[in-house]
Amino acid sequence: MIKNYILLFFFFAFQSVSSQEALNVFDVARKGTVEQAKALHQQDPHIFNTVNEAGYSPLILACYRGNNEVAQFLIENGSDVNGSSSMGTPLMAAVVKGNIPVVKMLLSKKAAIDLADANGITPLIYAVQFNNVALTKLLLDYKADKTKVDKSGKTAFEYATFSGNETLINLLK
Repeated sequence: MIKNYILLFFFFAFQSVSSQEALNVFDVARKGTVEQAKALHQQDPHIFNTVNEAGYSPLILACYRGNNEVAQFLIENGSDVNGSSSMGTPLMAAVVKGNIPVVKMLLSKKAAIDLADANGITPLIYAVQFNNVALTKLLLDYKADKTKVDKSGKTAFEYATFSGNETLINLLK
């Protein structure tokens, strides 16, 4: 009889740990649901303004992984749209992934359009490097600074010239 109680205790203890692991803030950002994000937010309204051991915020991870619904929830519920890591900001993650809806959400919440990563690369330079005309135009419409120079001394225009993409070149002239 005591063995059964011990087994039940360990079963419920393990279930509790498993459900907590399932609601890890960074996993929810990457591949979770809005319902999971809401549950975490109710427990701690500031939980999404933390960073993992690699320095990434949940919002950066949601943007990079294309988890648009969770990204939108985070953006609308106080996540730092300008929180950065050595690899950049949420806006950069969305630009690198070519995620126009999330880029628009971030820009509407005043994401800093010209923040650069550790290499001096701005969202505009990333858009050009990925030959993304639509994002390049969108960032320019939001007044991205096309004179910014990365650590290798190149501007977005120089990357456009190197790519040979006439549309990008004309946008950046």
